[in-house]
Amino acid sequence: MELFGKFLGKNKGKQSLEKQLQNVLGIKPGNIFLYTTALSHRSVKEGTDENNERLEYLGDAVLSAIVADYLFKKYPYKGEGFLTEMRSKMVNRQQLNDLAIKIGLKKITLYNKFDGSLKGSQIFGNTLEALVGAVYLDKGYKRTQTWVQKHIIIPHLYVDDLENIDINLKNKLIGWASKNGRILTFQTLDEKLENSRRVFTVAAVLDGEQLSIGKAFNKKDASQIAAQLAIEKLGL
Repeated sequence: MELFGKFLGKNKGKQSLEKQLQNVLGIKPGNIFLYTTALSHRSVKEGTDENNERLEYLGDAVLSAIVADYLFKKYPYKGEGFLTEMRSKMVNRQQLNDLAIKIGLKKITLYNKFDGSLKGSQIFGNTLEALVGAVYLDKGYKRTQTWVQKHIIIPHLYVDDLENIDINLKNKLIGWASKNGRILTFQTLDEKLENSRRVFTVAAVLDGEQLSIGKAFNKKDASQIAAQLAIEKLGL
């Protein structure tokens, strides 16, 4: 575990990581190994017991459950469709990646900085989910729920603003292309298994030229991410 040793140093390194995690997450870690695993991307640690993919899987489910519970209580008279759409707005890949960078996870995530393909990817959002999984295993569900609401949902996910955002960015982009006589298609570039989870890569192609790429665990989310990036690129 040479990388962990280099990352943590000795006792001083451990104290430094704990301080960094407290600054970024607002929580004092107990089992430090869980958090170093959560911060380790598979580009630097291939073993499933050493990188953050399993914790990402767990954190994704825990975060989704916490957000669902939060919305269920905040909107007692709203229907299933509204609640599902709001949850999607709050935990979509691009949103989580932007949030992870905003709170400083990019600085402490361990990944191969020489791999150019990772620069535009969403590994920091994945790291955030992995850290949610680590907090869950370290602190239990109730404390994780309190932490997510206090440090993620309330200060960063502006629910009232999200109500007014059109989540179907793909339809928005298709409508713009049709109105302006442009030819827009979404093409699946890749589909592969990563740690037993299927990952899809979808491109938004405008007039035969690739405009943006989105990656997610289903085609719908990958298309939405590609559409969001395309809309930003086009300045719409």
